[in-house]
Amino acid sequence: MNRFIAGAVAATVSLAGAASAQETLEMTSAFGKNLPILGTAGVDFVEKINSISSEVEFEHFDPGELVPTLEALDAVSNGSIDAAYTTAGYWQGKIPSASLFAAVPFGPEAGEFLAWMLYDDGHELFQGMYDQAGYDVHVLPCGIIAPETSGWFKNEINSIEDLEGLNMRFFGLGAEVMQRLGVSTSLLAAGDIFPALERGAIDATEFSMPLIDARLGFYNIAKYNYFPGWHQPATMFELLVNKDVWEDLDEVAQNQIEVACLANITTNYAEGEALNYAAMVDNTENNGVTIKQWPVEMLDQFESAWGEVAAELAAEDEYFKMVWDDLQEFRDGYKVWSDNIYLPRPRN
Repeated sequence: MNRFIAGAVAATVSLAGAASAQETLEMTSAFGKNLPILGTAGVDFVEKINSISSEVEFEHFDPGELVPTLEALDAVSNGSIDAAYTTAGYWQGKIPSASLFAAVPFGPEAGEFLAWMLYDDGHELFQGMYDQAGYDVHVLPCGIIAPETSGWFKNEINSIEDLEGLNMRFFGLGAEVMQRLGVSTSLLAAGDIFPALERGAIDATEFSMPLIDARLGFYNIAKYNYFPGWHQPATMFELLVNKDVWEDLDEVAQNQIEVACLANITTNYAEGEALNYAAMVDNTENNGVTIKQWPVEMLDQFESAWGEVAAELAAEDEYFKMVWDDLQEFRDGYKVWSDNIYLPRPRN
């Protein structure tokens, strides 16, 4: 059994624990608490751990209150803050393999991603990535969502040629694909995207699910919303804890945090699945949004470009190759199960 799972199971019989002084950890979130699904997940985690633990308490802070979103990894590692609820895709510029633990283009959906993470080698490789890169953090998978939308565009996109020359906010490994196809990409935090669209600094954006994107107001400027989210078939979220802080916690407190993260994965996934269809209906009926599906030939071009990007990254970075090979090996085995047990779903 995965050590993360085993520790969490142990916590269910040790919640009382030995009496000790409660420790308070300050946690920055990559997403504002008022942002549905993404932001509420960080708040929900804090509520979960604080409701079950007499050993440790977390205090939630929105982006920028302690550190900016894109500085959280360094801040946790150097001890400036105790913890962060975020996603590893934000560290792609620092660690080439980071996005493999966040969202993989044409990669695993939520169930398969969790299977690799919790019952195969994923979590061990996740921690190993930070260790070998010299970051003093302990990492736990702590949330997951289903596919995102593929982007919001001011004009209809009918071919790869229509993408060439666009400036677009894009996340993770999908940005590498878009750049290969002639798009100039930038990684912006949630609060910076709408102003960039409004002043024309970017022509298009992807960020997250329809309800989340609606809260950020993208539909006011970009009326074409594209699906499916080939670049993020699932997105994993992480809890980072400063390594010294983690090791100073007793085993009961560590197990309780693990339990809270496992529970948070469940509610985070369910919230995203439950709330987005209403947002899509509202977007089309009330906000003037046109929902578009990528043609099969364009999806094939995205996938072909991703294959080239993945091969190049594996050739350039030894740890990326190790993680990529391990994930592909797991997916080859999983395919025996998924191809037989699930109903087929055509791409269009």
